[in-house]
Amino acid sequence: MGGNGMIKQQNGKVNGLNGRLNGKHAKKDSWKDDFYESFEETPLVVAIITYLAFGILVVIGHIKEYYRVYIKWEKRAANEPGHEDFVPLYASWESFYTKNVFRRIKDCWIRPISSCAGAEFEVLEIVTRDYGWNYNLTGRKIPALNFGSYNYLGFAENKGPCADAVEVTTMEEGVGVSASRQELGYLDIHKELDDLMAEFLGVEASVTFPMGFATNSMNMPALVDKGCLILSDELNHASLVLGSRLSGATIRVYKHNNMKDLEKKLSDAVVHGQPRTHRPWKKILIVVEGVYSMEGSVVRLPEIIALKKKYKAYIYLDEAHSIGAMGPHGRGVVDYFNIDPRDVDVLMGTFTKSFGAAGGYIGGTKRLINHLKVNSHSAIYACAISPPVARQIIHSMKIIMGRDGTTLGQKRIRQLAWNVRYFRRRLQELGFIVYGNKDSPVVPMLIFLPSKIAAFNRQALERGLGTVVVGFPATPIIKSRARFCLSAAHTKEMLDKALVIIDELGDELCMKYSRCPPRVFSEDAIKLIE
Repeated sequence: MGGNGMIKQQNGKVNGLNGRLNGKHAKKDSWKDDFYESFEETPLVVAIITYLAFGILVVIGHIKEYYRVYIKWEKRAANEPGHEDFVPLYASWESFYTKNVFRRIKDCWIRPISSCAGAEFEVLEIVTRDYGWNYNLTGRKIPALNFGSYNYLGFAENKGPCADAVEVTTMEEGVGVSASRQELGYLDIHKELDDLMAEFLGVEASVTFPMGFATNSMNMPALVDKGCLILSDELNHASLVLGSRLSGATIRVYKHNNMKDLEKKLSDAVVHGQPRTHRPWKKILIVVEGVYSMEGSVVRLPEIIALKKKYKAYIYLDEAHSIGAMGPHGRGVVDYFNIDPRDVDVLMGTFTKSFGAAGGYIGGTKRLINHLKVNSHSAIYACAISPPVARQIIHSMKIIMGRDGTTLGQKRIRQLAWNVRYFRRRLQELGFIVYGNKDSPVVPMLIFLPSKIAAFNRQALERGLGTVVVGFPATPIIKSRARFCLSAAHTKEMLDKALVIIDELGDELCMKYSRCPPRVFSEDAIKLIE
């Protein structure tokens, strides 16, 4: 395909380091035997109470707005700060929701930390004196377990072999290159990283970028344009949504992980073609994620590949949360499902999670990668990856691959897998509603009520547990949640301490909503790796 349609399947030889590529593939659909995800329905009473809670907040907010405007009884500090003759920062509903709902609990999302974001960290205490518009540091440092960072394999550390290698690279090559890849910013360390990434993925070639978000948003417009169709999962990340919109292609959204809905939209696209003209689509691109970061679910990749082959479409797979964290060799959901990476046309991922660094990559055929190198805005205009960051990625990847001469990489992968199953099982046994796949390192626990979002976050931190809470509009209005991110750096003692805190708060805040019996896994499946 010419122009910006350089996604093309090839049967050429690729590197054979993807673990199972050279062996026999599993029996068709055998993956379903061990594929388990939990999405328990919201109890009806809880849903009604949650709607009422939001309704009460809105009513009280309107009453306060009336008094602000006409009676001016509230202190001036409670109003949005601004300047004369300037329009408000927020408009209409945004302004209302920000002032009367979000501002009350904004501290849950803006706390800075003052240490390395490892298994444990220190959180700086903040206070507000103007009703949540501004916050000040008190100087107090709160030690806590870190269950909020995407430090899946524990490489976000300030000591050890990776930190030592980064220190050497910083002294030899400096901190930045001050140029893009095409303008004297492409160093030998970038070439080493590109080649190693392709080898790790088991593809012909790869290209790396300095920012994970831009890897999606700035590269998708180079792959599809007007006359092309994007079929996007409804829960895809904002970077994929933005990249799809910037491309100019037609976008159709299908229900999350629903293969019947996806096939219906594929068949309709093939049969009916483009609107009005009914000409065939130039390309049909299926855009999915490996692990969905808000639901903890895993893409049903084998079925999507089958549909792709049936309808002659292409796949764009975002492995930001699965690369390093999924599969027996840490190579993502492709490795997890024992799939030939050549069946996925565009393999994308980031270095910000499992590798403890920054940036992103795209892997595929040489033709695809060469096209992106000369057409991607992120490759042309963005500064190349910092050499120390590139060294962090390379060294951590070599540890995962066993190139350092140790089994540390495999131990981290297995420890993460054990931690995930153990933590999920214990939460379910305690009576919490837990979403997602049994092997997903992202563990959402449903909270529901808006008042409990702040209560759980604040009280958990005071007891020594730092985590992330998420509510409307980032989630559906009745599905507010706490999101735990597991790490290979977490010990069993850390997991048990966190579970004790969660259990206590679950009783105090009445958050144990589950009515389903916990899923029982075999002892072999959760056996601790020595």
